[in-house]
Amino acid sequence: MEGKEWNIRHRRDAMWFFRSPQIVFGPESLDYLAEIRATRALIITDAALVKLGLVDHVTRKLDAAGVSYHVFAEVTHEPTLELAEKGAELARRIKPDLIIGLGGGSAMDTAKMARILYERPDLPVDGISPLEPLNLSKNVKLVAIPTTSGTGAEAGWVVVLTETKSHRKLVLGSPEGMVDFALVDPVFTMNLPAAISRDTGLDALTHAVECFIGAWKNDFTDGLMVKATELVFQYLPRVCKDPGDAEAREHMHNAATLAGLGLGNAQAGICHSMAHALGGTFHLPHGRLIGTCLPYVLEFIANGEPAHLASLARYLGLGASSETEGARALVKAVKELMDEIGHPSSLARMGISEEDFVRDFDLVVENALQDPSSFTSPRIPGTEEMIQLMWCAFRGAPVTF
Repeated sequence: MEGKEWNIRHRRDAMWFFRSPQIVFGPESLDYLAEIRATRALIITDAALVKLGLVDHVTRKLDAAGVSYHVFAEVTHEPTLELAEKGAELARRIKPDLIIGLGGGSAMDTAKMARILYERPDLPVDGISPLEPLNLSKNVKLVAIPTTSGTGAEAGWVVVLTETKSHRKLVLGSPEGMVDFALVDPVFTMNLPAAISRDTGLDALTHAVECFIGAWKNDFTDGLMVKATELVFQYLPRVCKDPGDAEAREHMHNAATLAGLGLGNAQAGICHSMAHALGGTFHLPHGRLIGTCLPYVLEFIANGEPAHLASLARYLGLGASSETEGARALVKAVKELMDEIGHPSSLARMGISEEDFVRDFDLVVENALQDPSSFTSPRIPGTEEMIQLMWCAFRGAPVTF
């Protein structure tokens, strides 16, 4: 483990890359879909978006461009590897030259993995990593169209899928699997319920903060993460209060994609490790889990590695006379934001019973410790610290270690 940890944590000190899809953003950016040359499309989405008529926005553009299409609307909020394999099998039957992931992170991650498995059916899943070339063809274009403002999956190459047998979330992917085009049109987020806006908005905030303070932070991502953080603090309360606030919706949509660029170029941290492990067991929305865990993780980091937290606090105008004060000011600001938008302050308040928490506790802790995001945290918890962190997040207790 020590060799693996060193390799992951110090890779940024060598030659590095900044990767991004072509991003088309703002009102009516969906129009660009007609500019992408294709003859046959596979749309990967979920049944709810079909029912809401949001898929129709996409199919109308394809109809106008003369592109035939097939809709695969079986994505669930906890997408599985088996689901991606099913999408890939459908792709092998219809042979699309355009694959579209329409929805939240679940749909976009399913589309990314389906595209990889479609083109490389010979590849074992555990062979999909940033260290191994995929040698994908250039014949299939991949487009991501986010319908929530949070996951950032449209901008990154990491894929998170649930392995059904082990109740474990797999963190997979390769830079070659990044989408070709991200169409960031706020029309899809208008009038989203406050609960979804809250969960996904805190997901975006966590991406921005963790990528700014992590071991892979760099000059190319820092400014983007600061801007994303600033936008979330300014506009998330507005969209939670007024779902039809068009200006706030546009800025939140942009914030999510900005923060998503951090995931592929700077990587997240132990807040994601905890949320992945908890989500794989308790099957609660990722954004809700990650938002609840965030202040406890930041307190843990502030107690041992406050410098980058203090730097972010300074950029946000949170005055402090020392690094420790600055870090704690940022933690306080996050807690106040969560209170303002009505986000649950502990795992217990989310509805996880202590009986269930204890029953699955050892598995959750083990999966969190083994999650790749743990190794890019500025402060890596040992087993006892992860146990304490989990209990603090469950009970709503301050992190003092």
